[in-house]
Amino acid sequence: MAVKFLGQFLLERGLITPQQLLAATEAQRASNPLLGELAFRQGLLTEAQARRINERQRAEDRRFGDIAIELGVLDATQVESLLAAQKAGRKLFGQILVEQGVLDAATLEQALAEHRAEQQAGSEALASALEGHPLGGLAQEAAGICTRLFPRMLGAQCQPAGVAAVIEDAWPHTVHVHIEGDRPLRVGIACDGDTMRAMACAFLRVPAERCDDELAADALGEIVNVLMGYVVRSALPDDARYRALPPDHGLSAAALAARGALPLQMNSQLGTFLLLLGA
Repeated sequence: MAVKFLGQFLLERGLITPQQLLAATEAQRASNPLLGELAFRQGLLTEAQARRINERQRAEDRRFGDIAIELGVLDATQVESLLAAQKAGRKLFGQILVEQGVLDAATLEQALAEHRAEQQAGSEALASALEGHPLGGLAQEAAGICTRLFPRMLGAQCQPAGVAAVIEDAWPHTVHVHIEGDRPLRVGIACDGDTMRAMACAFLRVPAERCDDELAADALGEIVNVLMGYVVRSALPDDARYRALPPDHGLSAAALAARGALPLQMNSQLGTFLLLLGA
């Protein structure tokens, strides 16, 4: 049983339509802007300053406010005020559906209870699948990195859903980075075309009409590069010797799985993808 976002859960049960899911997702995202967006709106930071901090976040896995304070562009009081404003404006997905008249409160409450039960069962199944697996610890760490990194890098939430069965045609776009050294690693992402383009547009901050498949594939490789950097810092000792090769589009998800990579299915607001981790 896979772990799902509430919207996906409601969609699969016929309680909402794809159009209603999209509208509610966009409304939720608008209610929860990134800290840099809030700081810019309030005139506390310029767009360039916010972008510089976001770039630092990609490399350092640190909170926006901590970097802003370190750079001297915000003080602790301003960061606390921004966090409070962000929290006050944030809306839950179910709350938005009720506000939009898609669901009534009673239907939502019943669906939430069923969703929580399914989430619990899915989380237990995932933990059981990873327990004792040689790459289980690495998979858990990498999945945690994705859940922290995606909102900052792509403006979208993601979460691990379960260990996947790799079907070649389901994941036609695969990119991985091979890390050579004291402890070899492979980190990759596989997805379909729609998810690749959605991730690329979010990463590059460009509209869909400006993102063809070639640009999207390159962007997916850069996303894997960023992810690889986080995984290396988390998984390898500080004094480990390693060399990361350029992103490789030449091996399919099935080929990587055949070489021992663990395929972890990740659900995201941009689409479902495989997180591939191997030696």
